[in-house]
Amino acid sequence: MLTEFLERKMHKASFKRLADKTYFGEIAGVRGVWANAKTITACRKELREVLEDWLLLKVRSGERVPGFSFHTDRRELVLG
Repeated sequence: MLTEFLERKMHKASFKRLADKTYFGEIAGVRGVWANAKTITACRKELREVLEDWLLLKVRSGERVPGFSFHTDRRELVLG
């Protein structure tokens, strides 16, 4: 489920070459997720990592993420 979500979002990514010859990437509809790197390959990799971190922070804080559902079991682990 995590991989599928990331792949769907990465298909919506757009990249452009900036005046300083670096690449800038962002994903429409995912606010605050962007990357900048010297090569498009490095930019794509960085963007995916930023997206993954963004998603994990949203899940951790209990925020709703459209297109992604995550269910947890609230039972505590008890060591004996």
